[in-house]
Amino acid sequence: MMIDDLIHAVIDREGGYSNHPADRGGATRWGITEAVARANGYAGEMRHFAREAAAAIYRRIYWQRPRLDDVAERAPLIAAELFDTGVNMGPAVATGFLQRALNALNRGARDYPDVLLDGRIGPQTLAALDRFLVIRGAAGETVLLKAIEALQGERYLSLAERRPANEAFLYGWLANRLG
Repeated sequence: MMIDDLIHAVIDREGGYSNHPADRGGATRWGITEAVARANGYAGEMRHFAREAAAAIYRRIYWQRPRLDDVAERAPLIAAELFDTGVNMGPAVATGFLQRALNALNRGARDYPDVLLDGRIGPQTLAALDRFLVIRGAAGETVLLKAIEALQGERYLSLAERRPANEAFLYGWLANRLG
């Protein structure tokens, strides 16, 4: 199953316990922040947060809740990118990138109506994605992926510019999260 592979890749990339002083997320394990772990019922020390618990959170909060399974049926590369971006920036940000890219690529709403930029995947976003893929054919998913990654890269640069402490993470974000 696609999501199992994506979850294992994210957990492997995020690694074990971390508590970097420049990271506003604070203590993390397997890429899950303490706040997210607590919001999902974990009360223990983050150094002992189980990999299986992280995988369950990734599946529920970062795949199922934002409806990336619906995106994966249409465009698996887009779903994989939105999952990874959502893990790093939040699902609403990732979904917003998809919506912005779809709007910018609809040729002035001639191909399909603009999508409301609400950070949620619903019928309107899925219909726009379907129409985009039909109109643009096989290359469409690749081009849409490039647009999403461009938005993601710009956000990373902006985060580092606005908060110099984020420069500690910029190289890794660009090296490990794009492309």
